[in-house]
Amino acid sequence: MRGLTWDHPRGYAPLDELTRLDQAGRNPYGEVPEPIEWDRQPLEGFESEPIAKLCETYDVLVIDHPGLGAATDALVPMEELLEPDEMSGPRFVGRTCESYRLDGRQWALPLDAATQVAAARPGVMVPGTWPEVAEFARGTRMALCLGGPHAFLMFCALCSGDFLDPAEGARALELMAELLALADPEVSLRNPIGVLDALAAGGPEFCPLVYGYLTYPLSFSDAPAWPGRVPGSVLGGTGLAVSRRRIGAVRDAVRAHLRRLVSEPVQTKLFPASGGQPAARAAWASATTVSTMEAAWIRPRFPGYITLQDRSSALIREGLLARVPARDLLGDLHKEWRRQ
Repeated sequence: MRGLTWDHPRGYAPLDELTRLDQAGRNPYGEVPEPIEWDRQPLEGFESEPIAKLCETYDVLVIDHPGLGAATDALVPMEELLEPDEMSGPRFVGRTCESYRLDGRQWALPLDAATQVAAARPGVMVPGTWPEVAEFARGTRMALCLGGPHAFLMFCALCSGDFLDPAEGARALELMAELLALADPEVSLRNPIGVLDALAAGGPEFCPLVYGYLTYPLSFSDAPAWPGRVPGSVLGGTGLAVSRRRIGAVRDAVRAHLRRLVSEPVQTKLFPASGGQPAARAAWASATTVSTMEAAWIRPRFPGYITLQDRSSALIREGLLARVPARDLLGDLHKEWRRQ
């Protein structure tokens, strides 16, 4: 069988570890009828490559939930492979299970859980509210995360998903402009991996909102909140989906892989030990960012959303760099969405 994941240790290391045998020649996490040969794609492909196109080549795919709307005809719903209790939302942290549910069917199982949180070098005292972040940024080296789709995702987090509301949208863009003027201009245009690499290498000390990767030697904490509100964040992570391309020939093997990958021993032991970021609720019980994870917003999943997300992010990023007034930039963004 062929599988596709993303090209970062968090995406492939746990899958590689599952292929290793103990001294007795057995897999300690259970045997499967047929192994998966995992290929890798870069983060940018994971965020934007059409899932349906990838299903022409792969049997099992690690996917991002916003791409589901245009892909369901190419996927096997989990109801055809697993029992209801194996797809139970309470098994998984936050709304991760819900993010892969569309039109009454479960199209993937949560494999990896993530959302935007605050990241800082150890010892840096992270502010808890956005007004405090704006003040804190005046006295510390800071970066934002605006590369790829992440300018739009930061904007959505600041609006708690209600980005079409004029007051919420304007406030968010005004804050982003204020923070960008105080931030490292080069690092701020990177994707999450690039931003975290810079923080870990001794560059900026703090990023108030970036997708957390627990493999980095950094301190992660709940995302900042507007006063009186819960932390605003946009759900990320990955799901495990199955292609229809030859399901009749690999159904039993695929079912065995799904069950093993989301099993509690794999999620709570193998994933953390090998640099993964599990989706099982049991693995998040003591996490410092669980409040943000529980409150995270699920992005739209309609056909065409990925392209619209990319266009919106470029519009915001270019507008911020050109210092377009927040109201004008918001008007341009609303026009983009009305064309959808």
